[in-house]
Amino acid sequence: MTPRTRLAAPLLAAALLTAACGGGGGSTAAPASDAAKPGEKIKLTVGLFGDFGFKPLYEEYKKTHPNIEIVENVTQFNDHHSNLVKRLATNAGAGDVEAVEVGYISTFTAQPNKFVDLKQYGLDKRQSDYLDWKWQQGLSKDGGRLLGLGTDVGGLAMCYRKDLFKKAGLPTGRAEVAALWPTWEQYIDTGKKFAAANVAGAKFTDSPGEIFRAMVNQAPVGLYDAQDNIIVGSNPDVKKAWDLSNRLTQEGLTAKLAAFSPPWNTGFAKGSFATIICPAWMTGFIQEQAKDATGKWDIATVPGGSGNSGGSHLMVPKQSKHPKEAAELIDFLTSKDNQARVFKEEGTFPSIPALYDDPSIQNFTKPFFGDAPIGKIYSEAAKALKPQHLGPKEADVRVAIGNGLGRVEQGKQTPDEAWAQVLEDVKKIK
Repeated sequence: MTPRTRLAAPLLAAALLTAACGGGGGSTAAPASDAAKPGEKIKLTVGLFGDFGFKPLYEEYKKTHPNIEIVENVTQFNDHHSNLVKRLATNAGAGDVEAVEVGYISTFTAQPNKFVDLKQYGLDKRQSDYLDWKWQQGLSKDGGRLLGLGTDVGGLAMCYRKDLFKKAGLPTGRAEVAALWPTWEQYIDTGKKFAAANVAGAKFTDSPGEIFRAMVNQAPVGLYDAQDNIIVGSNPDVKKAWDLSNRLTQEGLTAKLAAFSPPWNTGFAKGSFATIICPAWMTGFIQEQAKDATGKWDIATVPGGSGNSGGSHLMVPKQSKHPKEAAELIDFLTSKDNQARVFKEEGTFPSIPALYDDPSIQNFTKPFFGDAPIGKIYSEAAKALKPQHLGPKEADVRVAIGNGLGRVEQGKQTPDEAWAQVLEDVKKIK
């Protein structure tokens, strides 16, 4: 998924996945060669949208595959996904392996003829490794083809600044902090208490966008129903999340820092906000951006108790000249041992449930977060996750809503005006 150098958020950045997505049928790239000749030197390109922590794994892989050169191409989050759309449409330019974030996975699994069926190379043997819902996300819509293997899940927690809580007269222990906000309404109430303390230079949270995403992800049904109809306007849980997210803005509790923007990045170092939605991958990002804040951050349960935000799959476009070798590399990168290794080094939490009770995961802590039991916290969050159906233009819908939240935060529209525009914008998404 989306470790420490992830560069843009699907909720708030511009959506570029347009009609170029096409459908699942139609022409595909010319047949690729099935395998390299023995000893043949080949190059595999891996397209990512952040630091997935794979570079040490590449070096290990090359020890047993000396004929393979691996080149990693990293671009910004939205650029990565929009470029992949264009490259699939033109049947040229895609990597041998492409990472796809969960907000976009349904866009690409709706185009099964553009990707290699990994069952051809025996990767269906991995099904028993995975969380069932994570496995299902990597299948074609009809369930017949395996198009991607999962790297991680984004089980939710809430990261908070202990020093800022102390200045505001709030408790700082993670159990006591979690007890402040069993619900999102109580999270807002806690924010009002923080604001009343007038802590210099700090707001209660960064912005409402990722909080909205977390709330919607906790609901039984999200932006789409099971028949792939957009239900933003009729799902009361979406409207509730909208209203509560905008209450944060109206109460003056946000720092107005759009997620993954340069000011947001520096906000970590400056201590500009006291809480932030914290999927596992966010811990690596915080540690990277706030290098001098060791011991100041801690982690508590998220309001609502669980949820998911993020997670990725690795896929092989049909245009790859080396699909067999690409599939074998994906199998290696997503193995049980390597998912555990990447979690410990980068923070991205495994999508293999057998690891959740592994002592090396359960007992894993990070000094940066005051020796918080990171492994235990995110294992419990992952176990509590309930799958939610994702529609084919999930990311586009989220962007339309995120833009609306931004207009409210910037004072350009009232919540009602922004909601009306969101509903109109969503109607245009086909």
